[in-house]
Amino acid sequence: MGLPFAKELVQRGHQVQVLTGFPNYPGGKIYNGCRQKLLQRELMDGVSVIRVPLYPSHDRSSFKRILCYASLALSQACIGTFAIDSADVAYVCQGPATVGLPASVIKLIRRIPFIYNIQDLWPDSLTATGMFDSKLGSKLVNSWCRFVYKKAARIVVITPGMKQRLIEQSVPQAKIDVIYNWCDDALISRVKPDLKLAEKLRMKNKFNVVFAGNMGKAQAIEAVLDAAKLLIEPCPNLQFVFFGGGVEVENLKKKANSIGLKNVAFHGRKPISEIGPILRLADVLLVHLRDDPLFKITIPSKTQAYLALGRPILMGVRGDTAELIEKAAAGITVEPENAQSIADGIHKLYSMTPAQREEIGTNGMRYYDEHLSFNTAVNRYEQIFEEVTRV
Repeated sequence: MGLPFAKELVQRGHQVQVLTGFPNYPGGKIYNGCRQKLLQRELMDGVSVIRVPLYPSHDRSSFKRILCYASLALSQACIGTFAIDSADVAYVCQGPATVGLPASVIKLIRRIPFIYNIQDLWPDSLTATGMFDSKLGSKLVNSWCRFVYKKAARIVVITPGMKQRLIEQSVPQAKIDVIYNWCDDALISRVKPDLKLAEKLRMKNKFNVVFAGNMGKAQAIEAVLDAAKLLIEPCPNLQFVFFGGGVEVENLKKKANSIGLKNVAFHGRKPISEIGPILRLADVLLVHLRDDPLFKITIPSKTQAYLALGRPILMGVRGDTAELIEKAAAGITVEPENAQSIADGIHKLYSMTPAQREEIGTNGMRYYDEHLSFNTAVNRYEQIFEEVTRV
């Protein structure tokens, strides 16, 4: 969400500078054509970008991931603090909680107040995804997060549940705003389905349930494969189509083969430019996460894109995300990690007429445009920036 947001702010007349590392996501390797150095400045569509070095890693090693996050935070704090120009306000988009370090240092030394956007609650997200299971470590991370929350001028969260969790942690309610994430415009394709693409991907003349994105432990796709087995006989032309990578992909392929699933296909990662047209081929778009308390207050980022695409959604996530889908009348919610519930939900959508499914998809598209769009979110952020600078 970083560069499009920054570019929009420039379009609206603001001066913007971005302090970041060298690009290495999702592979954990610095992009071809890039070479790390102590400091690099560049101009991207009117946005001043300042890059500092980091240790690149996005593999399964918790130690290496922590080293990646910590190295970037240290570089931003030690180098970035003095490399940036003066500013009225800083916007800190939290992935790892380590970004609170440069934000706090910049506030202390440069006197720049910061707005802290929380994408994941730490340490909750670490334990839920299996990356971290140290009780002492969790306590230390929790204490650090409380420190950063206190230093922030305002806090923006992406779900009502996150706001409630922070209030329970004694963060003042007036300090917290809820602004839903928007989706990447590159993912939104509202043209008619491409039949040639459907034939190429073997999706033509099939009822396609599509999952796109990372397939790790948090997504718990094993339960979806179990649901696929239950649907072989009642839905003979239905298939589950998976696009993306992740640490569990090979295990999932092995399971699909071992239980004889002929209604499942894996296509690997696809460029963002191709994802929109692929998703338009879906009869149902699937979101699924492990049945963990943390995910009740999490909205998977693909949810907004799925709504914007105007396809019916099968939501296998409890809490805020399920409530959003129900409020938008954009699909069916099912119990996560419950194969029978997943199968029942898909069968219900399968049994509808095309017109009924089209109406459900249109509901989601309309709700996204009115409540979750990029323009709506930027308007809210502008208002918060102005309020902080007036204090």
